[in-house]
Amino acid sequence: MVEIGYKLSSEEFGPLDMICYARQAEDAGFDFAMISDHYHPWIDKQGHSPFVWGTIGGISQTTSKLRLSTGVTCPTLRIHPAIIAQAAATAAAMMPGRFTFGVGSGENLNEHILGDRWPPGPLRLAMLEESVEIIRLLWEGGSKDYYGSFYTVENARIYTMPEALPPIMVASGGERSAKVAARIGDGLVTTGNSKEIIEIFKRSGGEGKPIYCEFSACWAKTEEVAKRIAYEYWPIAANKGELNQDLPTPSHFEKLASMVKPEDVVKNMPTGPDPQRYIDRINELQKAGVDHVFVHQVGPRQPEFIQFFEEEVLPEFG
Repeated sequence: MVEIGYKLSSEEFGPLDMICYARQAEDAGFDFAMISDHYHPWIDKQGHSPFVWGTIGGISQTTSKLRLSTGVTCPTLRIHPAIIAQAAATAAAMMPGRFTFGVGSGENLNEHILGDRWPPGPLRLAMLEESVEIIRLLWEGGSKDYYGSFYTVENARIYTMPEALPPIMVASGGERSAKVAARIGDGLVTTGNSKEIIEIFKRSGGEGKPIYCEFSACWAKTEEVAKRIAYEYWPIAANKGELNQDLPTPSHFEKLASMVKPEDVVKNMPTGPDPQRYIDRINELQKAGVDHVFVHQVGPRQPEFIQFFEEEVLPEFG
């Protein structure tokens, strides 16, 4: 059976709006939500990027059933893994049994802001592995020291701990990271058409672990309006390869957006008012092995989208 989640897009909305949307998603019957952890939006048009841990605190107090996960946090450059371990433990203490910690190797867009060199992919994954090792070590309790290849921790103790530790989900967009996710994670987070990634994850030790997959969509009253909004707010959907990981600023993404067409953006994105398109996409991902599907509604019409899903899509999945 598939669970269906709602994506809280920190790049597109301020913290108070996202707190309201989380409550609306809970009331509509979504099983969980994922919230992005960015320092910058992808393009200036999106317009936001609040500190995710403050927003999570607000959501913890305005929801009672909705499960929440970062989707995803990079615990390697912008914030030291020992600090992230404390933040995630606090979030889990505020949402008993409802918080999941999603991590990934990040994007240059967010992680270079302190002047750090943006490492190549294999090195980023090695840093991620060491970060997760530190987080799990600190979650054991007590005073801890750690001397690794990338990080040092001395006399560190997290005093405020949840009764139950949150699972750590690891993001993957390729073969190497899928193997790392299977080895160090309690589950997988991925996006788009990910059948091959899912198969590699399962073969590499991830069999039986939960698999979360995001897809972007754009509901609107007409197909034409939906395609225009998708192109205006989420042109990164058309980007290929490592571009989304390596470009450093929103202005670079805006220049890249001028080189793509609206049809490139919505090629694999359900758009418009027909619920069957969204139902078909969820069924497609479920057949590929995904047991947690979460939907990112592009653009400003979030309450209408939540109502649309409540009435037209979620009933199809019980």
